[in-house]
Order: sequence, then C-alpha cells, then structure tokens
Amino acid sequence: MAPTVMLLSLLTFIVVLVGGVTNSPSLKKSSIAASYNLNDTQTTSATGSARARIKYRTTTYGNISPSKVSRFSKKVKPTEATTRALKTTEGGTKTLKATTFKPTQATTRALKPTTVKPFKSTKGTTKALKPTLKWTEVSTKALKPTTVKPTVTATATRTTTTPVRFHTEDLNENIDKNVERRVWNTKESEQPPVFECPPLGLESLKVKDSQIQASSYKRMGLGPHRGRLNIQSGVEDGDIYDGAWCAQYKDQNQWLQVDAKKLTRFTAVILQGRSSIWSLDYVETFKVQVSNDTIKWKPCMNGTEEAVFEGNKDSETPVLAILPEPAVAQYIRINPQTWFKNGTICLRAEIMGCELPDPNNIYPWQAEEGTKDKLDFRHHNYNEMRKLMKSVNEMCPDITRIYSIGKSYMGLKLYVMEISDNPGKHELGEPEFRYVAGMHGNEVLGREVLLNLMEYICQEYKRGNQRIVHLVKETRIHLLPSMNPDGYEMAYKKGSELAGWALGRYSYEGIDMNHNFADLNTVMWDAIELETDKSKLINHYFPIPEHYTSEDAMVAPETRAVISWMQTIPFVLSANLHGGELVVTYPFDMTKDWAPKEHTPTPDDSFFRWLATVYASTNHVMSNPDRRPCHNEDFLRYNNIINGANWHTVPGSMNDFSYLHTNCFEVTVELSCDKFPHVSELPIEWENNKESLLVYMEQVHRGIKGVVRDKDTEAGIADAIIKVDDIDHHIRSAFDGDFWRLLNPGEYDITVTAEGYFPATRSCRVEYEHYPTICDFHLTKTPKQRLREILAKGGKIPKDLQLRLRQLRIRKLRASTKLINQRRMSQQRRARGAHN
Repeated sequence: MAPTVMLLSLLTFIVVLVGGVTNSPSLKKSSIAASYNLNDTQTTSATGSARARIKYRTTTYGNISPSKVSRFSKKVKPTEATTRALKTTEGGTKTLKATTFKPTQATTRALKPTTVKPFKSTKGTTKALKPTLKWTEVSTKALKPTTVKPTVTATATRTTTTPVRFHTEDLNENIDKNVERRVWNTKESEQPPVFECPPLGLESLKVKDSQIQASSYKRMGLGPHRGRLNIQSGVEDGDIYDGAWCAQYKDQNQWLQVDAKKLTRFTAVILQGRSSIWSLDYVETFKVQVSNDTIKWKPCMNGTEEAVFEGNKDSETPVLAILPEPAVAQYIRINPQTWFKNGTICLRAEIMGCELPDPNNIYPWQAEEGTKDKLDFRHHNYNEMRKLMKSVNEMCPDITRIYSIGKSYMGLKLYVMEISDNPGKHELGEPEFRYVAGMHGNEVLGREVLLNLMEYICQEYKRGNQRIVHLVKETRIHLLPSMNPDGYEMAYKKGSELAGWALGRYSYEGIDMNHNFADLNTVMWDAIELETDKSKLINHYFPIPEHYTSEDAMVAPETRAVISWMQTIPFVLSANLHGGELVVTYPFDMTKDWAPKEHTPTPDDSFFRWLATVYASTNHVMSNPDRRPCHNEDFLRYNNIINGANWHTVPGSMNDFSYLHTNCFEVTVELSCDKFPHVSELPIEWENNKESLLVYMEQVHRGIKGVVRDKDTEAGIADAIIKVDDIDHHIRSAFDGDFWRLLNPGEYDITVTAEGYFPATRSCRVEYEHYPTICDFHLTKTPKQRLREILAKGGKIPKDLQLRLRQLRIRKLRASTKLINQRRMSQQRRARGAHN
C-alpha cells in the first residue's frame, strides 16, 4: 500500500499548489468486488438434481483433469468481511498493467516452466497504466495493489509504431535436448500408428445413419445410428441422444452392421464402450463377419478357427482389432460375444477400409470431393509444424514473421505466425487480429487449418489475389496454431482413431485452459450487487483478482503466456478454434449465480451474434440444413450459433477474459464433430472452413476507427476511453492513440475522455460496407493538466494560463460563497419558523 499512499500524497500536493481547482468529473470513484468462489459444493448445488450435480461437477472442475481434482480441493468462500470493493477511475485513462504471473507451488514440479515476464514499456511507447485502486473498510486483509505509474505525457516526437515486443524466432535452431528427452521418450515411438486403410467415417459422419443397422436396440436413443466412435451422450440417460448402440437382448446373436455402399477392403475394427456417467457398458470380446448381399455372411478367420477379437476393458479407451486377413466385401458386422458382467451389450465403433475401384464407373477420372488448393495436408507434430512455418516464412519473408509468446510446461515454444505488410510493427490505424488453436491439445483440426491458412495467404499474396493482398496490407494478423503443444503431442502419439475423446485435452499438469483464465465475470457481477450508485461502476478493463496471481494459483504457463500476449498487443478481434461440435459460441460463456446454463448476453450482444453468424453461415457443413447433429445438441435450430452460457457455463473462459480485460472481441468456433479427423479428411475440412476463416478476419474492419490526438501537439493520446451511447462497454485507445470500435451499421454518439483533457463528443455513422468509418478526435488539455506539465519541466507559467487559473479560483470561490449564503438563509428561515 505504501507506493499508492505516496502517489496519492503527491497528487494532493499538486492540487493544493494549483489552488484548490475543482476536481474533474473523471476522478469519480467506481467500485468492483474482488470476491471469487471456488467452492465445489456451492457451485454444483444450482443444478437442481442429483444427476445434474454429478455432471455439472465435471464441468466446474473442467480446468483440471479428473485424475488431478484433489490438487484443486482447496475451497475459498467469500464472506462480507473478505469481499473487496475496489475503487477505480471511470473517466481516467489508466489501464491495467501487465501482471507478473508466478508458477504455482501447489505441487512439486520436476520440471520448471518458463516464466513469462511482463513486457516493459520503452521511451517510444506509452505503457498501459493500471487504474488507481482504493480499498474500502469492508476489507479485513490488505491485498497488494499494483503500484500506479504517473501518466506519460504525449509529445509530438512519439514514434508511430511499437518496437518489436516478441523477438523473431530462428527456426533453424535445434530444439533443446532436455526438452526432447522430456517430451519424446526415446524408448517410445513418437509417430502415431499407420493404418493400411482410412476410416469409413462413422465418427466423422461421412457414413450416414441409414448405412448403420442392428439386430435389435433398446430404444431410439440407443439405436444403431448412435454406434459411432467417440459419440457423446447428453446429461440424462434415456433421451434420444444416448451414448452408444445398445442391443435389446443380451445374447451372442446381436450385431451392428455397416454398409460401405461400395466394394471395400476391410482391414480393422475399432471399438469403444458406452458414453454415460450413469451406466457402465462395454463389449469384452467380439467376432467379425462380412457379406456382399447381407444373406450369406463369411466370418473372419484366424487360421482354421473363427477369429475372436479382444474388446474393451473400460467404456472410453478405443481398442484396435486388426483383421488377420483383409476382407473384401460391401457389408461388415460386429458380433459381440462377451460383455461387462454387470452391464449390457453396448458399443461405439469405427471401421477401417479401403474403397476398391468400381468397374461400373464410367468416369474413373472424376475428381473426388476435396480442394484444389496445393497445401500440406497432414498432421503436423511439433517438429513438422516448425518446418512448415519456416517454409512459409522463407517463401514470403516480406509479409511474415515468426515469434514465440512463451513456453509450455514441458518447454515447447508457443509459436505465432505474424502476417502483415510491415511485420513486427503496429502501424497507426491498422487493426490487430488473432486466431488461437489447440487450447485443447486433442482438438487438432484448428491447428491444421491455421497452418493451411498460413500457406494459403502466402501463396495467394504472391499470385496477386486482390482480396488477400488487401487483407494483408490493411490488417496485422497473428496465428497461434498450438496453445497446448504438450497435450497435442500426447494425442498425436496415439493417432486420430485411438486418442479417444479426452487424451491430450488438458495441459501436461492436468489443467483445462478454457477454464483457466481469471474469472472477471464474478468480479463484475459482485460489483453490480454491492454498488448502490450504478454510475460509479466501470464496465471494461477489469483488474485481475489478487488470488489469481498468487503463487498457489493453478494457472498454466501457457495461460500466463497468452494473457501477457493479450496485454502487449492491442488486439481488436479474435477467435479460438476448438473441435468436437459444429457451432459458434459467443460471450458471455459464464452464467450468473453458477447456473448450469442460461442466456447471458454482453452489452455488445448484437455484434457478437453478427460475428458468430458470419462464420457459421459461410461454413459449408454448418450451413447445410440437412446435416446430422454431432452428439447431443441440435444447433441447427439456433442457426448454428449460441450464447456460450446458454450451452453450458464455462468459468474462466478466454472469450470472457478477452472482452472484460482488453479491447478484443472473441468467439469460439467448434470446427467439426470429429476432434481428431483422419489425415484423409483434412482437405475437405479445409474447404469447409476456408471462406469462413477469411470472411471472419475481414470483420475486424467493421465499425469505427480513429486516432485520439492532443489538439495542440497532434500527438496521440494513449488510454483514452471511447464510450458509445446506449452500449455499456467502453474501450481504450492504444499507445499511439489509435482505436477501433466494432459496431453494427447505424448512427452512434461517441464520447472520448482522457485524463487531463476536456471530453469530446461527436456523431459517427457506420455503413454496411467492408471498411470502417473514420472517427478522429482532438482533445484540449485542461488548465490543471497544462500546469502539471509546466511544473514537471520546471517552466514558467504563461500569462494566459495564470489568467485561466485565476478565473477558475474566482469561479470556485463564488460557488462556495453562494452555497454558504444559501445555507445561512435556510438556517435563518428555519430559526424564524421555530420562533414563530
């Protein structure tokens, strides 16, 4: 607290020196409650039923894998005595300082993650400053507020670009040997198993429901169409979205049958048990038969005996059964022989098979479904990803740069590809855009489409594609293909069919990064409940709670790196790419009062809906009205977009943190039903998402943009607050004074305030075209600010300023005298009334 007290004393001295100038309205205080609840019992009690409580517990503990829940068992319950009401300046221009994140000491780590250091400002830039904080008497324990730095005065000599904050990476350098030993054990193969034939597509839905039949089934929700590898059930058993095919009878005559539609060379079967939190059902052994007409069936033989294959030992781990001899046929059957003794016959499956040439096809040269783009369609592990990024950089050195924002727990670098006509610099007026993929390491499609996007932009820029040329010249693009490289390497070693639904989702420490960002939603909603004067509430740049930055906080180094990245670059728009569904979600991702699901919109709900619709409506699969739901939700009825909290609550999501802590708007894109598509499916997945990726990036140019400048010096003003009437969410100008405010078409009244300046308001109209409306502001310094700057430089106060200050003192004196006279007259009237 000592540095803050010293600063407040200094400011008081300046005010006294000026002569008691009336306080600016920008110095009004606002309150935020910094309470945070990690009580598992309390958070799950809102679900309303025993079943929902069990399911929801896995959601609220989503930031830690089930095997490591005990590491997060400490319960923190806020009380009135420990709830802190933070006071901050609404009209001020100070934003949050980049926080130094310390590694957790909750567990003993064999390996030391690289600590992401805060980025210090240089003379050429203005560092974002943290708002002044004042603890109220409610607090009984003093937290450590970040020291407030004085405002950096803008000058005419300020540089118009930022220095390179993240150093360019040399991918010719070898990977550290210690990292190699940790990540890739030399005793184990780092390459996934190679199959002779690709999957038919039960998991990816390439195989239609009509192609899957069964001997019997319990009910529609357990019908043969649910017998797909990795399909997920709903919360309740018994609905139409159950988690497997389950036979009605428990005998050895039950079977699940797949029609490949064409003559196929079957090579293997992959089996999985039922997805359910209530039931334990899986097949332990099974046989396989094939047929060309479904009348005569030929068993798969192991020598002279019918082959019996080993199945599952649990419900989730996929098990591979390779046929002793490949079988050529159109139909294949899985015939369970034994099953878990306390369960029933239930399974999910994938079939591996090569389609044979059709002699009746008169157009054998006809191209199959795919793409014409010549890109590197394969799964890239860490080494291969480095090679591809290096090749793109060498192909287009004038518009690309590779840098790292930090390291994973195991020491793998988080590489970013920057694409711009001036790499390494923030150009005045040019918006910053980012795509993030691989937050969940086993959701690999986002990683591959971003690598493909790098290649595609480079190729098309060199060809002179005007759409791409314009995008590169007008936008600074940042692509982070792998936020969780440790998790990816775990899933990659198993391969696309055997990785399962969860392997590699979490970080190496067992942290779910999509629940690992600071929960600023609770901070905001607690402040709303505690503050009676709503005009004092801030609505942007919420400070990170103190407990989040403590040594005991379970914050992944990857999360720290991304937060530092967010605080360093003034991003305007972003999307993080996931897998396992087909939908676009938008903030808020977290519900109030920890409800399991509830529509929870932001003040910018209409624009977020626009952003989500832009991606979903141009995605080839999402926009298909005849497509099949992936798992247990039919998002077609929502036009493939949904408020994140209305799907399921996600405390600590990157979307919400980005919106509440920075200027950046962000959505989540679930790219496909299959988290880990087979390599043969990557070309069509690229084609499904290519237009969506491009058109979404172009939305960064919607709304208004401008520069806030000092009227006298023309220097940009950093951290000016840009307010839009009727939208209760402000943004701030970047270090050079430029800003971008994403808005739908319409007429808006924009007000800009900055510390030491008089506010300015103007009307700006947003059109439907794909370019922003220019809305610049020139602010005039207040006499108080001019005096501060002159005194700081040891200069002489000019006569006009002396006259202005004298006028202000006289005005204040007159106002004070008038108020005193009014009070005296009021007292005299009351006295006369009492006397009479």
